[in-house]
Amino acid sequence: MGKARYVGCSNFLAWQVARALGRSEVLGVVRFDSVQPRYSLLSRELERELFPLCEQEGIAVIPFNPIAGGLLSGKHRGGATPPAGSRFTLGTAAQLYVDRYWNERMFTTVEELRPLAAEVGMDLVTMAVAWVMANPVITAPIVGASRPEQLAPALAAAEAKLSPDLKARLDALTAEYRRGDAVR
Repeated sequence: MGKARYVGCSNFLAWQVARALGRSEVLGVVRFDSVQPRYSLLSRELERELFPLCEQEGIAVIPFNPIAGGLLSGKHRGGATPPAGSRFTLGTAAQLYVDRYWNERMFTTVEELRPLAAEVGMDLVTMAVAWVMANPVITAPIVGASRPEQLAPALAAAEAKLSPDLKARLDALTAEYRRGDAVR
């Protein structure tokens, strides 16, 4: 009996996954079992094509960046420079994070999300991760933390349930990020 093989990809567009699935089928080789895309309230464009494809093909969706590099923690404020030691200043991806998230539109959205979290008595991180998990195509989000104490609000999302009203309000508030024209 052979070993089970699981193959996944990260940051592929829907057409790339579809092409790979077709090639796998034609060649009779192992196909993608999972995708690892960037997905959050501030990055929703994959809902249009990749997620329906994954649902149709039974592909696990294991998104990363559910709190948008920490922006959805609410600890960063517009008009300031990124704090030293954050994802926005460390490593080779720092500039990518700045280009992707550090702009007035994103900060405005976070400020609009903050009262919704307070209204339901939920930490902003918990609400953001719970929103990701509320999408039925999501298998499990990848939660990144640079310190152990940052894990608690993200892990609390596993028990948090968003009411249909709150989910609809979050969807409406972040609808512009679904189109893909609001993000890089």
